[in-house]
Amino acid sequence: MPELPEVETIVRSLRNPENDLLKDEQSLRGRSGIIGKTIHDADLRWLRTLATPEPEVFQQRITGQNILSVDRRGKFIVMTLDAGTLLFHLRMSGDLRVESQTQPVQTHDRLIINFVDKQRLVFNDTRKFGRVWLVDEVSEIFANLGPEPLDPKLTGEDLYESWSRSTRMIKTLLLDQSLLAGVGNIYSDEALFRARIHPSTPGRFLTVEKCDQLLAAVREVLEEGIRRNGASIDWVYRGGDFQNYFKVYQRTGEACEICGTPIERLVIGQRSSHFCPHCQL
Repeated sequence: MPELPEVETIVRSLRNPENDLLKDEQSLRGRSGIIGKTIHDADLRWLRTLATPEPEVFQQRITGQNILSVDRRGKFIVMTLDAGTLLFHLRMSGDLRVESQTQPVQTHDRLIINFVDKQRLVFNDTRKFGRVWLVDEVSEIFANLGPEPLDPKLTGEDLYESWSRSTRMIKTLLLDQSLLAGVGNIYSDEALFRARIHPSTPGRFLTVEKCDQLLAAVREVLEEGIRRNGASIDWVYRGGDFQNYFKVYQRTGEACEICGTPIERLVIGQRSSHFCPHCQL
């Protein structure tokens, strides 16, 4: 599933195609960012992609709207329109691309938004888990989202207050989007390794100092992930190369780069966790 760095990378490429991961000259020719574009119409090719409103209402409301801004909240892509907000959640395999309307439609294209300038925004989603919303207010959708990990106002003490009475394992807490928005399996494993914290450690065992270290590690891996345009592993992301710099994620049996101990894997909350049993006691 795309996590914060992958979503942020896509957002930046939608604002400015020069940031796109498809950097070859042919793919960039004739393209521009989608901010300021006017929507001509929409082609919903798989009905369940649209969470709200009803397809007929969606078509009526989106026609003629201008895209004013493109941002990110957690793992959501947020497009502000003249009236309302268009939200995308990529889930397991979603992707967004901007292209000429002359390009052939692909098998897994679920929603096509045509612009008046003959370009289009395409939501492609192989596994069909991704969702799109057109809402007047984002507050209901975002009501249960926790703080942004890169928000400078967030402190280790804030995390300590959130986790200090919890018996849940720290890996599970990091994946809880209501506690911290945007962190997923990859970046939680990498952050826990850098902070030298075992993924099964109960949240209440972490001191304020450890929470400070973990927050710093989370920010470090997210910022590196963004610099490297995210990670591409086993889903349809046109991605970056952060996977080439993993310390523990999907490195089961390989030697820890610090101590040489083989990396181990365990399942926590039905999710794989990779760690060094020597460095992360």
